[in-house]
Order: sequence, then C-alpha cells, then structure tokens
Amino acid sequence: MDSPIRVKSEVGKLRRVLLHRPGQELENLMPQYLSRQLFEDIPYLVHAREEHDQFAATLRSCGVEVCYLLDLVAEAVSSPDVQTRLVEDFIAEIGLSARGVEMRVREYLLGQTVPQMLSSMVRGVRKSDLGSREPVHLVDYIDDAYPFFVDPMPNLYFYARPVLHGGWRSVYLQHGKHRARAGNALRAISLYASPALQNTPMLHARTDPFSIEGGDVLVLSPEVVAVGISQRTDPHAVEALARRLICEETGIIKVLAIDIPKTRSYMHLDTVMTMVDVDKFTIHPSILPAVRTFSLTKQGGTLVIEQEKRKLAESLADALHVEKVTMIHCGGASAIDAAREQWNDGTNTLAVAPGEVIAFSRNYVTNGILRDNGVIVHEIPSAELSRGRGGPRCMSMPLWRE
Repeated sequence: MDSPIRVKSEVGKLRRVLLHRPGQELENLMPQYLSRQLFEDIPYLVHAREEHDQFAATLRSCGVEVCYLLDLVAEAVSSPDVQTRLVEDFIAEIGLSARGVEMRVREYLLGQTVPQMLSSMVRGVRKSDLGSREPVHLVDYIDDAYPFFVDPMPNLYFYARPVLHGGWRSVYLQHGKHRARAGNALRAISLYASPALQNTPMLHARTDPFSIEGGDVLVLSPEVVAVGISQRTDPHAVEALARRLICEETGIIKVLAIDIPKTRSYMHLDTVMTMVDVDKFTIHPSILPAVRTFSLTKQGGTLVIEQEKRKLAESLADALHVEKVTMIHCGGASAIDAAREQWNDGTNTLAVAPGEVIAFSRNYVTNGILRDNGVIVHEIPSAELSRGRGGPRCMSMPLWRE
C-alpha cells in the first residue's frame, strides 16, 4: 500500500493539508518564561483563532481539504489501550518539571474524555490542576515558582515544523532542537497511531542523535530536496538524511544543503527562502552574501559532497532543470523593508499551486513584488499569528500535492 503522504514538490497543486488551530496553550504563555517557549510575545488567543480560521477558509477556497491535528488524534486513540499507551509515551517524551508526579499526571490525563485529554496535553498541565502537593525533592523547593508540571505547547500551530514530509513513499520525523518542541512527541505518536499513516516509513527519527526541523526541508522536485543548515538543523543530520534519501532508492538523486546564518530571525531555511513557482523563489537578500550551498549526490554507490561554486540561483536552476530561477527579494531594494518583512515572515509563503501562494497581508511590499512577478497572492491577516515568528508554510503540513 502506498504512503498517504504524497508531497513531491513545494508548488504542486495542494489538495490536503494538516493544521492545528491555536488553543489554550497560548493562554498559558507567561512573560518570564517566553524564551523557554521560543516566543517573543503573547498572542491574543481570540484574534489568533480568527486569523487562523481565515487561513483555513482561504485554503478551502483554493480547493484544499483542511484536516485538524487533534481531530485526527482523537480518531486514532479511540480505544482505552491506545489512550494509555499515548499518555505513557507522552510522559516519557516530554520530561516533567518535577519528580514524583508521573502518576498524578497520568491519572489526571486518563481521567478526562479524549478531547479533554488531548487539549490538556497541548495546553500544559498547571500545578494548580492537580491540587496542592507537599515538597518532596530538593527541586520542589528550588523550582517551586514554576507553575507547570507539563509545559504548554504554543508552537504547535506551526505545523510544518512537520513530523512528516515526503512523497517519495518515504518520510522523516523531525528531531527538534529545543525542549519547546516537545509537541513533536505528541505529533509523532498520534500520527503513527493512525491506521491511515502506519504505512509511512521513517528516514529521520526524533531519537536520532542530531537535530533536524521541518522548516529547513524544501521538497523542490521528485528528484531534489533542499535542506537548510541552520540554528535548528545540524549538518550531521543533513548528511544522514541525504544518505538515506539518496542511497535507499527513494527517487531523490540530489540534496542541496544550504548553509544560512545561525540567528533567531533566520531560524529555518523557510524563514529566508520559499518556492513560489516552478522557477521562482522568495529570498531574504541579506543572506545572499553569507549563504553557502553544497551538493550531495551518489557516485559509484558512495555519497559525494561538493561545495557549489555557483550562485544559489544557478544551483537551484541546475537542480530543477530550468533555464533560469528568479529570486524575488523580500522587501525589494529597501534594506529596512526587507528586514521588517522578513521578521514578519514575508519570505515564508505557502504555495497552493504553481505561481499561487498564501502570504501574510502585513508584508505588503513583498506581496506587491510577488504580484509584479506574476504570482497570485492570497493575503491573510496576521497581527496575532505572526507574534510566534512563523508564516503560512510554518503553519501547515501538506499531506497531498499533485
């Protein structure tokens, strides 16, 4: 049976996508712990949900079937045995903030209905949810001010830091770099609990020793994948993934490893570059002087790594077998506009078809330049969603592209 994940392109007609609608996990963000959760600000949940609903409505208007993560999980864990296994694996993966509370957290979660249980996993478990507890261990005295036994997962609405990505009948699970990516445990376990996805093999597991995140992986074509070497993705992981993709007969014959500056604002490749058409990319111009590109291919049964001596656009054109690739600069010629709009994910677009993308309305300079280059742009509001530092591609996990 074929894998239900069918993604062989960044720009093919999008038919099915997986999202997570923001929930109470955003209400559990606290100013003093924002860096722990990789946030700079606290989105207002009511408006964030309205904006996310507009995102989903725009996808549907483009002919895309929208699936929601927690709905999928609820279907997959209908039996008590599977629910218990999910909770056990979840507790083992996340690492609780205090010792000796595993049993209490387990009982708290399993004592709820399935929707309530999943919601609690995502929003986090406050110490007050479990009632008073006398300090037992030294950490209870030292870290008693921290109000959670289970951290909230505010990053979960950025669903394409995907646990799955593929289409060549293979898939990888991301191994997230930061503890705030604990939601990967829930996503991985829940998706693999689903009968619809059990036939999807892994090429990179969350247990692998080096980190890789889905925002660094662009599926350029059925033969070529680009992977960013970034703040979140380790070169060891890129090489290991390339070896598996290229040497295990997946159909991929080349991996372009793109080394970008290691800063928070450039956390993933898709925050500085996304594909918008078969021969067009958005790009943050500030990275171009620093970016390095490496070609990983198989020669004589061996993985060969070569540093590209050409410009990035030329390497992309060669990999895609097109005469020329157009690099559309975020913010145009203005360094100020480029910096502002890249920070608000002007380069992070989601293609719903070749030359047709969804983008944040606030990035009006870049959106205008995209239109000048023949790209159809569907704008969505983002005053609250953008506070989490992620755009439309970050917020979606394509399941099926033509």
